[in-house]
Formats: sequence, structure tokens, C-alpha cells
Amino acid sequence: METDLKLESSVFVGNQRYRAVLTGWHFNWTEVDKKHRDKKTISVPVAEVLAVEEGRVEILPKKLVEDKDKDFTVFYVKRSSSRGSSGLLWRLGRTQFRCPSRVLRDQWTKHLRAAVKTHSPLRPHKLLVFINPFGGKRKGRKIYHSVVAPLFELVGISSHVIVTERANQARDHLLKKDLTGFDGVVCVGGDGMFGEILHGLIGRTQQESGLCENDPAVTLQPCPLHIGIIPAGSTDCVCYATVGVIDPVTSALHIIIGDSQPLDVCSVHHASALVRYSVSLVGYGFYGDVLAESEKHRWMGPLRYDYSGAVVYLSNRSYKGIVQYLPADRPLSSPRDKTRCLSGCSVCSRSTERLFPHSPDSGTVYSAQYSQFSNVSEGQWVSVEGRFRCVSLTCMSSCCPKSPQGLSPSAHLADGTGDLILVWDTNPLGFLKFLYRHTSTQDQFDLPFVEVHRVKAVRFSLASGEEEDTYEELAGQGSVGMDEEDRGYVETVSRSSSQQQLAAIGTRRQMTKELKTPSPFLCGLCCSKSPPVSVWNCDGEILPFTEIVCRIHCQLVRLYARGIEDGTAAHNCSEESDKCERRCILH
Repeated sequence: METDLKLESSVFVGNQRYRAVLTGWHFNWTEVDKKHRDKKTISVPVAEVLAVEEGRVEILPKKLVEDKDKDFTVFYVKRSSSRGSSGLLWRLGRTQFRCPSRVLRDQWTKHLRAAVKTHSPLRPHKLLVFINPFGGKRKGRKIYHSVVAPLFELVGISSHVIVTERANQARDHLLKKDLTGFDGVVCVGGDGMFGEILHGLIGRTQQESGLCENDPAVTLQPCPLHIGIIPAGSTDCVCYATVGVIDPVTSALHIIIGDSQPLDVCSVHHASALVRYSVSLVGYGFYGDVLAESEKHRWMGPLRYDYSGAVVYLSNRSYKGIVQYLPADRPLSSPRDKTRCLSGCSVCSRSTERLFPHSPDSGTVYSAQYSQFSNVSEGQWVSVEGRFRCVSLTCMSSCCPKSPQGLSPSAHLADGTGDLILVWDTNPLGFLKFLYRHTSTQDQFDLPFVEVHRVKAVRFSLASGEEEDTYEELAGQGSVGMDEEDRGYVETVSRSSSQQQLAAIGTRRQMTKELKTPSPFLCGLCCSKSPPVSVWNCDGEILPFTEIVCRIHCQLVRLYARGIEDGTAAHNCSEESDKCERRCILH
């Protein structure tokens, strides 16, 4: 319902007369012909008005201000469809209005600014920005300074910019430095840079809360700062899965208007120690092998993933293992229900209400939701053993331009669950069919050798008689792997602080560089012997352990995003409408 009328008058856009109306939720201007009949109406939600400036103002390619005492300029979000993407592109809309008098112009600017302030209380004022100058095509700095910075300047956002010079610099900064006064953290880069921000903010929050990240049964506290992603990397899976497009302008506008998208996070543990956090994919078998193989061909750029995928497929490998999972209790959805998690998803909204039911002690409520993870729930765990082509756990659909539906099309961003996908050993043609269906709209789960379960936690261990000698086999060197010193460290580090643990993970990650040396790991049909174990691919990073425990933490972080907007239902701000429709829809 619209609230009472705020302001209405005649204005001019160019030489054309319009009737402008500001209500509680929308700013509309309608073209009026010579017979005073209404024609086309443009309607912009007040929450999507970016800035209101006196005079005639332009900001691109550079800011120009022409002082006109009867004119004002409104900047707002304008939508358009994106070919090849599942979401909508956002662009900077700009309209210059001319009023009959300066007094009326001042009324419009005053009322519009007040309305924006009222309806957009979460807009950021100060941001900490990390730029990865080496990611993707090395255009991070150019993208930020030429595209994003002018938009931030337009709306009055101040930013402290840090261009990173080494790996984990952003993570270490967030763990150690004073973050007082910042409303959010923005990463200009790919999924790797996002991972650094994720680990830094979660680690910092748990430190300040006095919680031990190494215990998978501990309920972690949600991070108070939002994360913004400006895509500029080789892979931008998280951005695509939460916005629907890989476009710096769209992402910047989501940050500006203060959109807030909660996101589930999976913690990965080994031997009572935290190894990594994941929001996208924790994959063993095929996806782990592809990553390990691709590390030897980084010189190929993004093409290394296609090449490595073909090599791994031809190697025709499967691995023994024991998978235990804790099914989601009272799930609000199913991985086979054919729904998609879109902007304003009802499943995620109900999860939020169940998680934070207007209680002053949200931490207690949050803890109660996950008490079943403790040992009292041992009887609820389901165990399967066998030989698998791949074992995957994802907290989101993990869609991308090459896989529009993703690994699990009906996975949700913020319902507190993950989708466990088990692909049993099968013939090469059957597995190829499974992989091909990821590139189409066909159901990849509708195959006899594929299972999918909605879960809260997963354990993976090696089958009886298998030895965890992953790195010896991968590098073909006998000396690469976790030595006794490393194993001992992992066993004793569980009581150390988050900062020490994360630093240790960074050190262990350097060990995986040895995987890049030429080896007979994946030589396709020429292989004479298959390694007994694979490796885990955790959001594009190789884990140094095979036996792990994973736990899903509901809505642990928040992004400056709103989920994928449905291109068939969302309007383009060109029709009069009470509000945008945001919902879960059927395929």
C-alpha cells in the first residue's frame, strides 16, 4: 500500500511536459500531451533512487555540473535483460527535470532526499575496498577507478582503498586492523579474493565473540559487516550465483542501495581443526582432480579448466569412500522440487524468521537451531559406502555462465542447508551424460547412479584399507604430503586462536604448489595405475586432507546483493507498479 501523497507538480524533461508524483514508495513521472491526457509513465521505487542533485549533472565519463536554478537531476537504477545470464543488468538511469520555479525545485530535492533516507536506512557510508591487481585479466584497478569509484562519489560513499600485493593480505588486514566506522568490505577480484574477505571477517567475528572456530559443533556468530563483490577475476561464481550477472556496474549499484542478501557458509574441518570455509563447492573426485590438473596449466588462463576437464574425464576414475550425512530436519524445500532461489525467496525468508524470530537474544535462537549437530544426534546420521565418481556439497546453486542451472538448481542461498550430490561409479558414457546436463535445462539428478540429499552436515572418510597418501600419488614423488610435523600441528592447533589457525592454513596452502610440477597424475588413457584417493576442491582451493567434516552455518554472512532477479517477472521501471515482484518460481 502506498502512503499519503508527498508531492505532485508539473515538470519538464527537455521540451516535454510531465506530471511528477512522489508517494511513500515511488517516484513517478507521466508524459502529458497537449490535451492533458496521460501517456507513458516511468516509475522508480524510492529505494532505488541513487542521488538527487541540483542543476544539470553528468558523472560519466567525468563529472560535469551545469548550475541551473530551476533544474534538478535524478539518478536511479534502470534494468535491462542480459543475454546469456540468468539475472538482470542494472544501469545508471539519469533524468533531468526543469521546474517552473526555484522554490518548487528546492521542494522536489528536499522531499526526494528525505524519502530516500527514510526508505534506505542500510545504505553504506564508508567502505573498506580491497583490489586484487593480478586477478582475471589484471583489470581490477581500472574497473574500480573508472567504473565503480565515480558511482560511489556520486552518492557520497567514502572508501579506503587497499591494492593487495600478496596472497592473504586482505584476510590478515581484516583479522588484525581496526575496522571501526566501516559499514562493509568490498572486494574487487574473483572468488579467491572473496574467499580472503570471507575468512577474515568470519575469523574476526569469532575472535571478538570468544568462540573457537576449530570445533564443528560450535555455533558461529554472524558477521556484522556486509561484503560487496565487484567481479574482476578468472572465476566469479559467487557473484553470478547471488546477482545473476557478472557486471561491475550492477554489483556497484547493489552496494550503493544497501541490498542485503544473507548467505550460508560451510565450515570444513579435519582432526579437530578448521581447514577452510566454503560458500560454493566442496568437491571430491572429478572436481578435485580437475582443479589439481589445472594447477599445472595456469599459463593457459581460464582455458585450463576446459582442458583439464577433458583430461580428467578421459582418465575414467572413481574412488572408494564412506560418506555420512545429517539430513536437514523439517526442510522447507527439496533439491528435486524444481524451484529456484530468486530474489525475495520465500524459503530463505522463512528460514530467517525461524532463525531470528524477533528475539532480543538472537544468538540463543541461532544456537538452538543447530544443537542437533552434537553427539546426541549420532543416530540421525546416514552412512553410505562405495565407489564414487564424485562427491559434492554445495550451499548454493553454483550456477555460472557455462552452467546456467548450476550443480544443484534448487539449492537455496540462506536456508541453513546444503545439497550433497553423490555420483556413483558408472560407465564413461553415463558420466558424460551427467556432465552434459549441467550445460542444459535437463535434470542432472534424473539418472540411476546419481543421488542428492538436503543436509546440515557431512563426514567423509576413506574406506577400510585405503591409505591417505594423496600427495604422494598426485605428485608422483613419494615425499610430497603431510609429514608427521604437519599432522602433529593439526592435532594440537585446535585450541589456538582463529588468527593463528588461518595463518597456518595459508602456510599449508603453499605446500600444494608442489602439485604444479609435471607428473603422471592425470595422463588420460595412458595411466597404468590410478591413485587410491583424490583431493578436495574447496571453492577453487585444494585441501591438504582427504578425511573431513563439513557443517552448514545458516546465514553466517551478508552480501550487498538481493539474489537473482527473475527476468520474466521484473519490470524495467517503465510501467506503473506497486512494487517489484520477488519470489520463488517454478521452472
